[in-house]
Amino acid sequence: MAKHALCIGINDYPGTDSDLSGCVNDAGDWTVAFENREFMVRKLIDKQATGNAIRAAVKAMVKNAESGDSIVVQYSGHGSFVPDRDGDEPDGVDECLCPQDVNRRGPITDDELFELLRPRQKGVRVLMISDSCHSGSVTRFAPNAIPPAVPGDNPPELKVRFLPPAAYLSGHEMARMGKRHGGRPARPKNHHTALLLAACQDNEYSYDAYFQGRPNGAFTFVALRSLATLPSEATYEDWFKKIRLMLPSRQYPQTPNLFGSADMKRWKVLV
Repeated sequence: MAKHALCIGINDYPGTDSDLSGCVNDAGDWTVAFENREFMVRKLIDKQATGNAIRAAVKAMVKNAESGDSIVVQYSGHGSFVPDRDGDEPDGVDECLCPQDVNRRGPITDDELFELLRPRQKGVRVLMISDSCHSGSVTRFAPNAIPPAVPGDNPPELKVRFLPPAAYLSGHEMARMGKRHGGRPARPKNHHTALLLAACQDNEYSYDAYFQGRPNGAFTFVALRSLATLPSEATYEDWFKKIRLMLPSRQYPQTPNLFGSADMKRWKVLV
């Protein structure tokens, strides 16, 4: 049984005036966690993490994985959305990841990511961890249990990992945003190509934060802190429950999501 992970962290978004601070640290921290669990890890950081490089790395992992193997794609960077082109989204938009060159070559949509992961062999476990966001808010909060940003009275500016579509879409494409077009029906809800562990819901922000002076994603910080306390037999459901004890919080009003089949959620963590 082989275990491979791709860790993607993007702070630098040229041409967008929307740089981030904690995503490269996220990728490094996830790399350590995966290597401690005997994963072979490849990292794509900032200018390495172009759209084509991400696509090629995911394709290679999927192509080489055999039944019984585990592969993980971890992404920290901006999230956004684009007009739905094939009519499978009720709200008329597709969620997407923003590679480092999104301003020049566009994003990677959820439909495209599905197609990249779909050719996996039967019996290959695929986990996607995404610390990126869309816009929105929540009203129920966990108690404050996360360390403050920095000592003192002047914490750094709190940023969200959302890139406005106008930063990379044409005026014509922006005009199509949110319009439902005829096309294929939505993908069946029980058709899952990967287990998704996400930093927030589709309509929420994911926060680029600081913990005791060091930049990190709020979700990544909480997820890794929770991972360190899990027993060896823990499932993804168990891990998710621990994460939800700390998020959403008043500091970081984002609601993590675990999306996949019931069987996937009962997989042992990073096995």
